Formats: sequence, structure tokens, C-alpha cells
Amino acid sequence: MPRKTLQTLKRPRVLVGGLVTVVAVAAVVAIVSSLGSSPPSASADSSTATSTTTVDRRDLSSQTQQSATLGYADATTIALPPGTAPTAVQQAQQQSNAASQSLQTAKATLVADEDTLAQARATLAAEQRKLATDCNGDNPAGAATTPCAADAQAVAADQQAVTTGKAKVDADHSAVNTAQSALAAAGQSLASAQSSASIYGQTSVYTMLPPLGRIVHRSEALYAVDGQPTLLFYGTTPASRAFEAGMTPGPDVAELNANLGLTGDAFTSATQSAIESLQAKRGAAVTGKLLLGAVVFEPSAVRVTSVTPAVGGPVQAGPVLGVTSTKRVVTIALDASAQTSIKVGDAVVITLPDNSTTPGHVSSVGTVATTPSDSQGGGDSSPTIEVDVTPDNPAATGRLDQAPVNVAITTETVRNVLVVPVNALLALAGGGYALEVVGAAGTHSLEPVQIGLFDDADGLVQVSGSAVRVGQRVVVPASS
Repeated sequence: MPRKTLQTLKRPRVLVGGLVTVVAVAAVVAIVSSLGSSPPSASADSSTATSTTTVDRRDLSSQTQQSATLGYADATTIALPPGTAPTAVQQAQQQSNAASQSLQTAKATLVADEDTLAQARATLAAEQRKLATDCNGDNPAGAATTPCAADAQAVAADQQAVTTGKAKVDADHSAVNTAQSALAAAGQSLASAQSSASIYGQTSVYTMLPPLGRIVHRSEALYAVDGQPTLLFYGTTPASRAFEAGMTPGPDVAELNANLGLTGDAFTSATQSAIESLQAKRGAAVTGKLLLGAVVFEPSAVRVTSVTPAVGGPVQAGPVLGVTSTKRVVTIALDASAQTSIKVGDAVVITLPDNSTTPGHVSSVGTVATTPSDSQGGGDSSPTIEVDVTPDNPAATGRLDQAPVNVAITTETVRNVLVVPVNALLALAGGGYALEVVGAAGTHSLEPVQIGLFDDADGLVQVSGSAVRVGQRVVVPASS
């Protein structure tokens, strides 16, 4: 039916983004003296087509629409750590062996010289006793041809031998100490080399690299160096040393044991046996130890997103693979000024590239704002924070990566309230809003209302008022 509009009333205009802006009244004539009476008629040229709807009671939600990116969570880089090449470990072992041999030689020399000194001291003691006997009484030492004189010469020679022998023993002790220090230093160098022993050397090359998109699970190969696979284990403690018998206990060993189905933080014979079994299963050299770079720890299975080296290329410390987890995530670059309007747990509806929808929830709201560069104009954009959304049904999002999607975030919900279409609101000239209610006899009256939550998605608004109730017929513009 055509409706004669009130010149003192206008309907609000709904804008994108959840805001309702009341259009200012350009000309105010005279407002009706009683909102409960029938409105005065306007001129025929102000007629507009109208229809009616009813006041409803239902739950109502307010949503904000955000552009977002669908992909995978927890992007990170798998890098080959710096370590000691196998040849350097061999050299350290050789130096330790040489130092050990030098110490053994020095000790043997000391033992031999100590024996010689002991013999010299024994001979001196015997000659001194003989001298005391021969030089007693009628055999003065001054006579050149007497036994006493000969004994004195022998004692002098023996004393020199003892002095020489003692000097050699003292020198031997010093040589042993030097050799012990050299062996200790060589041992430390060897221990350091063994702890940082890596799977690659100067001539090593990559013999296998994964294709983009491959998902690697526990105990599977990420890549291979010189035909030896680097395996993925689950954990958060990085592998920063080689795993082998004799190493000190630690959280990294506990993590290793957990992946091998064992307990404890010590490298035991059971650990070695489990490594040997895994190496045999994966076609690796069965050594019972895992050198640095032979295993990588990540919290869960990974999905390969980039590969830095090439098959056949030289191996060196640094990035090898870019990976993510297999967890699906939607990332929003939210204007920092809107941070307080969104919280963890807020329900969302994700509209996928094929226009299908799937539900989710806000899983994190960033606290650090960044200002990305504006690629269009070269200036700076408004500061944004990262908001992550976790789909309730990840499988429904498919396997698209870095795909543009739209997210409707439910920021507020009210339960069991009166609602009408937004375009049923009339803006009063004196401020506030009213509904044009159609009575049982077809009479029209204006009923003032207070407005609450707006739902842009459904075009509804929460209303309340003493004269408003469920089922009332209210006037709205007719659909075109």
C-alpha cells in the first residue's frame, strides 16, 4: 500500500561495518502532539510504497566483516646447524691418540730413569760403606795406592751418577706433566669435536630434497645428505649436539628417548639399540648414534613450503626448508584501533574462495602493532595487529594456502530480545527512534523505542519500549 510519510520523520540509513547513521532531518515541520494518535497526512507527492512486518523475539548477534588469508599455522625454517666435519673429528682423534702415546712414552722413560737412579743410589751406598771400612785405621785416604783412595774415587763417580740420574728423573717428571696436559687438551678438543660432529663435510652434497607441499611425519626423512636421511622427530628442544654413548644426560636426550619409545634423560644401551633399529629401517648407516644434523625436532608433522638448496648442491650450515605445521589457520591483519572489539573465543563464519562457509573461533589476538608498507602508494598503512582464527572443521577449508577469504566475527550477542528490520526505525525530529505500528483496526501510531544491538548480516536491530510487544505489525518500506 502507498504510505504518506511524515515530513518530520526519516528512516536511518544502514552503512557497511555495523554502524547505523541517522540521516539528519532537513526540514522540521510540526511533530505530532501525541505519538499514540494517527499521524497527519502529507501531500500526495510524498507518498512512498510500504509494507508491514512483525516484531519478533530472537537471539541477535553483531558482526564485523574482515578480509583475511587462509593457510597453515606456525611457519618456520629448518636449518642445518654448524658443526665439525668428519675429517676434523678424525684429526682430533688422531691428535688425542698421539698425545696418549706421547704420555705413555714419557711415563716409560721416567720409569726407566727412576730404575737407573735407584741403581746409582744403591751403588753409591755400597761404595760409601766400603770406603768407611777401607779408610779405617792403617789405610789413610791420602795414599794414592791404597784401597781407601780407590774407594774415594769410586764414591765420587757414584755421586756424579746419582746427580745425573736425579736430573734426568726430574726432567722426566716434567715431560710426563707436559704430556698429561697435552692429552687433557687433546681430549677436550676431541670431546668438543665429537659433541658437534656433523653429518656433512666439505665435499658433501644434498642427495634428496622434498617437493613443495609434502607433509613429513615423525621418523620420516626431511632430506638426505650423501645418501643419509635427516629424520623428523617431535619436540621443542633443538638438537644442538650429537647423540652418542657417553654424552651427558639432558632434556634433548629425554626428547630423543620419547621419540624412540623410551623414558629417561640419559643415553643408554637401549637408546643406542633403538637408534640402530631406526637407522636400519630408514636405510641409513647403522652406527647407533645421531650426528648433528641427522635429526630435526619440530612440535608436530610439517608441511614443506620452500626448499633453499638443490639436489646435488653443496651442503653448508644454514636454511634448508621452509615449513609450516599441518594446522589450518586464518590470519587477519586487523586495524589496531579495533583490538578491543575482538577477543579470543569469538565465533566467526569463514567465507571460502568458492563462497562456501565454515565456522571457526578466534584463537589469538596480537598485542604488538606493526605498520606495513603500502605497496600501492609507497607510504605507510595504518598499524595492524595479527588475529588468528582456527576453523572448527579444518577439513572443510581444503588445502589452499595463502588464499583470500572473508571472516565475519561475532563480537556481541544478546539473547531473547525484541527485533525488527533496521529500516522499520523512524528517526524523530527531536531525537530518538520510533516504530510505526499498525493496530488491529488498521490505525497507525508511532511508538517510541530504545535501540540496542545491530545485526548487519540480517539487517535487524534490537528494540525495546513499554508499548512494543511480539507480533505487532510495523511499517517498513516495500521491497522493490
